[in-house]
Amino acid sequence: MNATAIAAIAAGYLLGSIPFGYLIARLAGIRDIRRTGSGNIGATNLARSAGFGPGIATLLLDAGKGAAAVWLAIRLGHGFSLPIAAAGLAAIVGHMYPVWLRFRGGRGVATAIGVFLMIAPLAVALDLLVWIASMAIWRYASLSSILWAALLPLAMYWLYAPGLHPAPDVSVAVVLAAVLILWRHRENLRRLVAGTEPRMTFRR
Repeated sequence: MNATAIAAIAAGYLLGSIPFGYLIARLAGIRDIRRTGSGNIGATNLARSAGFGPGIATLLLDAGKGAAAVWLAIRLGHGFSLPIAAAGLAAIVGHMYPVWLRFRGGRGVATAIGVFLMIAPLAVALDLLVWIASMAIWRYASLSSILWAALLPLAMYWLYAPGLHPAPDVSVAVVLAAVLILWRHRENLRRLVAGTEPRMTFRR
């Protein structure tokens, strides 16, 4: 691994580690969002605990930091796939295990959306239709996220670009990202199977 890829990984992880949900919750009067609701610092828990506005702000900022990590890697790596894939994956890991919060972070879905929108926007956009349909039918944010993550590698493979499949580096990154997101949702999956997972509601 060359110096550019290492720099891209470090920058991606640090960007991903910015705990926007935690900071927005503090501004909304919640001392520690990790002690509220699901204990997650992501957009869903913010929406439930602090309201729709803070939830949307968290979603956009978490996606934005993933996109920023890839954009920076493109600039550093002059378009080579390894720094791009490495930085994007590092940003997702950074969100899940942020150094600033003693490695207690979120599930990584919004950050992954930002990362892969920069790499394969059509695949992510079409996969988001699955997320929207699942939410409309069942109203489980966790189930929608699990389906999105599980289908993303397939969507990336078939819809990466006209006539092209992802570079090996990107293929590995998207599979690892999906596995990490599914792993972070393991408790949600157990509750879904047990029928105890809460449906999505917003604080008024």
